Amino acid sequence: MSYELRVVLIKNRMTENSIIYEKSKDFAVRVVNLWKYLCNKGEQDISRQLKRSGTGIGANIIEGLYGASKKDFINKLCIAQKECNESLYWIDILHKTDFITDAEYNSIHHDGEEIARMLAKIIKTSRKNVEVENTTHNS
Repeated sequence: MSYELRVVLIKNRMTENSIIYEKSKDFAVRVVNLWKYLCNKGEQDISRQLKRSGTGIGANIIEGLYGASKKDFINKLCIAQKECNESLYWIDILHKTDFITDAEYNSIHHDGEEIARMLAKIIKTSRKNVEVENTTHNS
């Protein structure tokens, strides 16, 4: 595949998935700010885990967007989905241990769930598209 074609494909992927990229970036900023807040409250262990997984979502999405193939794109988004689910777990633990209030929990948890749903839809659609392409090429 030529370099020019790769650039066009990347730009198309970026346009189609820019909403998930922006939402994951906003989520990462919220997670980092929560981590700073929790460190000031004396909680460092769980919040460090949340910071790692919460910032990993967008990092894996951008890696997928610049991946070498559609399969690579799907694999990176699956990793992003796992990071998102892990983040939701740590947010639950922080809430159940009273490090974050109900309002803080509801807000950030809602955002994480929205990202998880979006990732699931993108992965499902991408897998179907790959299956259709494989069926078309094999016919």
